[in-house]
Amino acid sequence: MEIVLSNAQMRLSDAYTIEKNDVSSAELMHRAGVAIAAEAENTAKTLKTDEILVICGTGNNGGDGFVCAEELRSRGFNVAVYALEGKLSADCQREKLAYKGRYLRHIWGAIIIDCIFGTGLDRNIAGEIYTLIEEINSFGAFVISADIPSGLSGDNGKVMGIAVNANKTVAIAEYKLGHFLNDGLDFCGEVVKKDIGICVPQEAQCYTQIYSDEDVEKFFAERKRNSHKGTFGTVNLIAGSKKYIGAAALSLQSALMSGCGIVKLTTAEEVKFALAFKYPQAIYSDEVDLAANAIAVGMGCGATLELYGIIKNILKEYEGTLLIDADGLNALSKCGAEILKDKKCAVVLTPHLKEFSRITGKTVEEISSDPVSCAESFAREYGVTLVLKSASTVITDGKNTVINVRGSTALSKGGSGDILSGFLSGTLARGLNPFEASVCACYTLGLSAEISSAEKTDFCATAYDIIKNIHNAVKRLIRKN
Repeated sequence: MEIVLSNAQMRLSDAYTIEKNDVSSAELMHRAGVAIAAEAENTAKTLKTDEILVICGTGNNGGDGFVCAEELRSRGFNVAVYALEGKLSADCQREKLAYKGRYLRHIWGAIIIDCIFGTGLDRNIAGEIYTLIEEINSFGAFVISADIPSGLSGDNGKVMGIAVNANKTVAIAEYKLGHFLNDGLDFCGEVVKKDIGICVPQEAQCYTQIYSDEDVEKFFAERKRNSHKGTFGTVNLIAGSKKYIGAAALSLQSALMSGCGIVKLTTAEEVKFALAFKYPQAIYSDEVDLAANAIAVGMGCGATLELYGIIKNILKEYEGTLLIDADGLNALSKCGAEILKDKKCAVVLTPHLKEFSRITGKTVEEISSDPVSCAESFAREYGVTLVLKSASTVITDGKNTVINVRGSTALSKGGSGDILSGFLSGTLARGLNPFEASVCACYTLGLSAEISSAEKTDFCATAYDIIKNIHNAVKRLIRKN
């Protein structure tokens, strides 16, 4: 797993490294510039070109750019610098004086290195720089951004007026939140991290993480032959209604593929008749099974007062893990989420941004501007694990936080939330704790979506295709078992 820092955490780490490790800011800037140059050289060799334009701003990101340009010049590349006018930071001024190459005042080259702004940008871009970024984006060169594409917020990945559309981003020292949230996924291109010897102090240790295939593999432990269906747990889905039979079908199918031993579906008679012959592996019931290892509620149920009463009763009587999704979340937003504080069971909530907005009273804009803090605060206040679904899903129990970066726009279609609820609740039933099960399910289904998109394109892949590829995703994750 890798850590992901906020702007404040990165600044703290820079200052700590300079103060405690006796490393100067000049040395750190030199290391950063050389790291960017090394990645640019690799790209130039792949593209079979030596023409590189480095666009330098007036701050420390621009200073990195001057170091990079001089390093590339010394390696024999045909380099030029486009230098923005204005008052330079002291470090940027020093490196500009050290640069011995040529300058241009127009866009040029097969490779453009964007060193205009770093992660600290705190205003919308306008005027001359807005026009410059438009030219960069339309020129057709391969664009490498230093640390983060200029115009993206380092904290939330939102475009601030306009942003450089990079083919590759060289993350200096550590990944930043802006690489993975909101527009960051569309503007950063391939993100390559370069270690320059910066140390993260204890005060910044409450960082977010991203997981890799190897990290998620451990959630699929080898299954012993000496076992039976009870070994792998029971999940009870409370899903579906006369109006929403499909929600029950999708959650049921994915739960059956989660690895748990028994899947029960508590639902309306119409849903039973529609599904029983197609999915005879499941058990169909009128009653909630409070002895099940996990219960999932809300998928296609209708946000009724009756559903709210069912959730309230489960919270008081149940001792396993309860997952609340879809209409279960809508019932909480209508009737009150305070019941989450009076519970015997562990609870997982899986809202998308609009559902979370309704529960918290915050606007979608407020949440998307600081999704990590919003999710963590809610998880701590209500004592739950929160899966805040978006292009990059934030998973937190208030202490540990992960951003899931697996996925494709195949998930941006009806039914994907029902799939997650089924697979996640089944994963809970087979014994993972709420946080680990949430990470495992989001990652696995994201990988399945990527496989589905590769097979059928983002346009054509459906929720059903994602279910059909769950086994391929799991096979890839357990390749070492």
